[in-house]
Amino acid sequence: MRRLAAVAAIVLAATGCTVQASSPVASPAASTSAVGSPGLHIVARIPLPGGNSRFDYASLDPRRGLLFVAHLGASQIVEINIRTDRVVRTIPGLPQVHGVLVVPALHRVYATATGANTVVRIDEDTGRVLGKTATGAYPDGLAYDPANRTIWTTNESGGSETIIDAATGALRGTVHLGGFAGNVAYDPASGHMLVAAQSSNRLAVIDPAARTVIRRVPLPGCSDGHSLTLDSPARLAFVACDINDVLLTVDMNTWRVTGTAHVGVEPDVVAFDPNAGRLYVASESGYVTVLQFHGRRLHVIYSNYLADDAHVVAVDPATGRSYFPVLGASGGHPGVLVCEIK
Repeated sequence: MRRLAAVAAIVLAATGCTVQASSPVASPAASTSAVGSPGLHIVARIPLPGGNSRFDYASLDPRRGLLFVAHLGASQIVEINIRTDRVVRTIPGLPQVHGVLVVPALHRVYATATGANTVVRIDEDTGRVLGKTATGAYPDGLAYDPANRTIWTTNESGGSETIIDAATGALRGTVHLGGFAGNVAYDPASGHMLVAAQSSNRLAVIDPAARTVIRRVPLPGCSDGHSLTLDSPARLAFVACDINDVLLTVDMNTWRVTGTAHVGVEPDVVAFDPNAGRLYVASESGYVTVLQFHGRRLHVIYSNYLADDAHVVAVDPATGRSYFPVLGASGGHPGVLVCEIK
């Protein structure tokens, strides 16, 4: 996900989001919420099967209440029903799975089997593997382009995007970015794909029809921009920079950086809740930072240590709950911490 060399996790049981705890890596942005400010609270713990090995991306089907979590260390995806807080099934045979993306409209789940340099298509209803397509080196994040019905896979060390047909898995093309490539996202307002080109610290804008980069947006103040998410209606992009621990806001009208916020050490996954206007940043250091919109700017409302390996987050906009797969969350076993802002 964030780096080729994963941060080693120390297995500790998380006792609560608002407890003062010592993390293995200090975070300059970490502090408890001010008196009267919202705090992140654990409201449930969902036990997960398997050992305490690294998790990676997570993806939610909000209509069906199904959360898909990539258990990288076990080379499997864990499917969880967040309405019953129970595991539905595990989907094995995905070597070093990193990325996972559910596309509810297609009843499909896509995963990057990084150990085999492939992207895998899975039936969401049955968990059956439907097919595999070769990618470039070190496939990582994923995005769906509904206009062209394609899946885009970021090849992190390959510095490229592999494009496949979402239905058949047939290769549609490759876009070369150069250097290392970060996350990819689809912008429905423009129909373009955006990629965090982490080696050059730029945001690459791609025309998916021509499969060419049409703009490279400089990201001043960013060192190794990897994670990316969008608020397309507001014309804003958010890039997490994992070497200097900042989150940048980019105005997609002017293509200028309009905001910089300090977050936890080594930020990894970012997730946006459009209903609440909140952005969550989960970091390799175990710190979670929550930012709230005020106008067109984000302000940190919470930043604190959650748990070791709490570098993955998914958000359910319908409930405002956030989900963090972590090690040692449930009786010394892996689990998902379910949190709410209160």
